[in-house]
Amino acid sequence: MSINRSGFNQTNNGLEIDKSTQAQLVYSFDWSDWLNEGDVISNVVYSVAARRNDPVPIQIEDQGLGQSAKITYVELSGGQAAKSYIVTAVIDTQNGLRDSRNFRINVLNRSA
Repeated sequence: MSINRSGFNQTNNGLEIDKSTQAQLVYSFDWSDWLNEGDVISNVVYSVAARRNDPVPIQIEDQGLGQSAKITYVELSGGQAAKSYIVTAVIDTQNGLRDSRNFRINVLNRSA
């Protein structure tokens, strides 16, 4: 249900990934290295930075926790070609900790 974090490109601006305007895909974060031993994620909320006057914004179709409760995922669709969007995940852990991560989606028109 998720893609490997290695699918992201690390840039000076943080993590980025390209997406076709027609694609509906699942993106994930593995929080295992950040979580304290024995702690798991209890809640995640994904959001997409709103763009003014965007006729085709990126839509969150689904979001949640992976089976291990150490991986979060978001399923995204849409987006306007030649635009970038910031997607943010905010998690709460069972031990009462909170953190966030974000990545940039670059929307492209892809052809065969």
